[in-house]
Amino acid sequence: MIPVAEQSTHQVQELLVRLERNNKIIQRLSKKLASYICEPNNPSCFDKMYEIKHGFRIFAKHQAHIIELLKTKKDEAPELDRKIELHLERFKQLEKDIAGYLLETQQHY
Repeated sequence: MIPVAEQSTHQVQELLVRLERNNKIIQRLSKKLASYICEPNNPSCFDKMYEIKHGFRIFAKHQAHIIELLKTKKDEAPELDRKIELHLERFKQLEKDIAGYLLETQQHY
């Protein structure tokens, strides 16, 4: 990943679009998780659903913070690069967690 301080405006815009796209995906998955089709059907599913919902809240909080930093360019240090990398990893992990949860709840129907 190129350090944010060295990226052009176009590259920062692309990063913002990617972050926004990831956020929309998470919002859609959150709605799906809240639907009656994905209701937990055993104690471990309740625990997983709680963890995933907590992950959604953390993701949203970090998403807003990173986008604010990118738009205002307050923090152009390597610390911002690390925050972005962690946020993208958080997105991938949430996707995996949701996929596992959906597979587990669908197996019991």
